[in-house]
Amino acid sequence: MAKTRTIYLCQSCGASSHKWLGRCAECNGWNTFAEERVIDDKKRRAVSREGAARPMPVSGISIAGPARVSTGLIEFDRVLGGGMVAGSAVLIGGDPGIGKSTLLLQAMGAFASGGGRVLYVTGEESLRQIRLRAERLGVGSENLLVYPETSVEAILSSIKEFNPGVVVIDSIQTVHTSEFDSSPGSIGQVRESAMQLITSAKTADAPLFLVGHVTKEGAIAGPKVLEHMVDTVLYFEGERGHAFRILRAVKNRYGSVMEIGVFEMKDSGLKEVTNPSEMFLSERPEGASGSAVVSSLEGSRTILVEVQSLVCPTLFGVPRRTVSGVDYNKVMLIAAVLEKKAGLSLANHDIFIKVAGGMRLEEPAVDMGVLASLASNFLDKPVDAKTVVFGEVGLAGEVRGVSHVEQRVREAEKLGFIRCILPKDNIKGLKPSGRMKLAGVTTVKEAIERLF
Repeated sequence: MAKTRTIYLCQSCGASSHKWLGRCAECNGWNTFAEERVIDDKKRRAVSREGAARPMPVSGISIAGPARVSTGLIEFDRVLGGGMVAGSAVLIGGDPGIGKSTLLLQAMGAFASGGGRVLYVTGEESLRQIRLRAERLGVGSENLLVYPETSVEAILSSIKEFNPGVVVIDSIQTVHTSEFDSSPGSIGQVRESAMQLITSAKTADAPLFLVGHVTKEGAIAGPKVLEHMVDTVLYFEGERGHAFRILRAVKNRYGSVMEIGVFEMKDSGLKEVTNPSEMFLSERPEGASGSAVVSSLEGSRTILVEVQSLVCPTLFGVPRRTVSGVDYNKVMLIAAVLEKKAGLSLANHDIFIKVAGGMRLEEPAVDMGVLASLASNFLDKPVDAKTVVFGEVGLAGEVRGVSHVEQRVREAEKLGFIRCILPKDNIKGLKPSGRMKLAGVTTVKEAIERLF
């Protein structure tokens, strides 16, 4: 008979122990160990050799069939690397209520309307709730099969029976397998359930989408090994006060991890934003100090966004520093460079930085946008409305070159900008444009002189 033993697993990092510990030795988390029962069954764990795969040369592997299949949403396909790959496993995380289920139901509805069969497994909502959302989104295909189930064994049986083209599990924290005597959502249940579902999807050559809850720190709940098991990890981001949502890839075995997809949340569902630059700059105030437009590269897409800042004398002993949309340490470094190399006394001033539209900028070329915004508000001089900036700022006060310069300049020119301040090294080899005026700078002080 199968024997049952008890182990303790850390709910944060997945570390195991034979006894309960108050503090995890791996992640230093307090009170994170939970009891789990594991069934030791040698017969169940034995691997049958009948029908096992055999080694074969890579040149003899068949790749017949389409390389990628469209989901029906262009922005979704962009983040995936061009579409869904047969047998791939995609993990989608995001804050509660951000729109993960809406995104997948809308995409799967478009895919089913094109003739593909979808098995949408829901463990959180009833059939009536799914139907109400489907009517709001305009989804009503007969090929979209909704299955309210949380048992992994029942889900695997349905996959074999219906042979769907795509499988969606909403969410992975709600399903469970009978091989573990622990509650759904625990470390062991999430790991084992995901492994069985991924193995089944790869055997059936069907793309698998797993919806994952996130912790208060923003990471996907469950063991970290879950992100290693899947092929692609996507995060659906957005601020509560904004209607815009950003789908970002942080891991992708079949495409770039720098791609983003932009959506706008409406009553009828998510609307794709094909020109995010125009959207982010639509409400930009004219003639206001502290506003600067920077050209940022997100994967293969160039996006122009507005960086806003507010610099005012502090009323307290320690100045306040509030940053949203860019890295906090980056802003502090640029403020120190402005004070040391450009003579702007920011040490006794409060600094507030924000990226309009809820975007988050991480690449080095954004440095010049932060610099121009801070200098503009401190000097109370607005940056010209038709000027765009980009470039990396060094600690010695130098402005360093960045990549994909021609693409950045072309996007700015398309949106009506006529002046671009960029690193001088990037002007070399750049084809001149009759409309766009290029101003190359080498230092921070020179950049401020060109801006004002």
